[in-house]
Amino acid sequence: MAATTDDTEEHTGADLPDPAPDSAPRRRGPGRIATAISVFGELLITAGLVLGLFVVYSLWWTNVLADRKADKESDKVRDHWAESRQTGPRTLDTKDGIGFLHVPAMSSHEILVKKGTSTELLNDGVAGYYTDPVKATLPMSGRNGNFTLAAHRDGHGAKFHNIDKLDKGDPIVFETKNRWYVYKVYATLPETSKYNVDVLAAVPEESGRKKAGKYITLTTCTPVYTSRYRYVVWGELVRVEKVNDERTPPKELRG
Repeated sequence: MAATTDDTEEHTGADLPDPAPDSAPRRRGPGRIATAISVFGELLITAGLVLGLFVVYSLWWTNVLADRKADKESDKVRDHWAESRQTGPRTLDTKDGIGFLHVPAMSSHEILVKKGTSTELLNDGVAGYYTDPVKATLPMSGRNGNFTLAAHRDGHGAKFHNIDKLDKGDPIVFETKNRWYVYKVYATLPETSKYNVDVLAAVPEESGRKKAGKYITLTTCTPVYTSRYRYVVWGELVRVEKVNDERTPPKELRG
């Protein structure tokens, strides 16, 4: 029997087609410039958040803290007044506060008035009367002069924030333990130098007055959120009312 041969061809690897090349491009990481821009953007966002939180703290949270402290100090003064009605008169305590300012056109809340105009004192959400560079004349003295006061316009209670709402004829009432002192606005100065001490003079001639009288002057920073200039309001005493047992406020504060 004749031998048979396997005529099936033997295929080698050389005969197989080459694999298709990888057509997808290789991905490259972001360049240095793109990375720097991304990091810078993130820093700007972070800085913006920090600045936003600082603004919230300065313009809102400091008001909350100052109002809380001012309320406590106000309660202390009124407690002293109630106590003195039972135990007899006390010496004027200028540390705790000498009375309360009521300015309906500016605020519906009473403002505790204390001695001094330092930033530390005003930060407690109160108004302070000047002792320097020109000493204020307190209305309780009965003398002619100028009862000069300062308070913050933004942050830390912002008691004079709406000072620009005051117009000629508006009432300013100062309350003490025994008296209501009713003033009427007669002039305003929307902007003056913070070094202008003439506005605090016993006779504030810049307001148009030339003769001695019983005046009140409110001062604060302007424009709002800055301390570059001063906003000034002048009033003149029109009458004094005795405080009754019910502490009924003057007609200007009713209704």
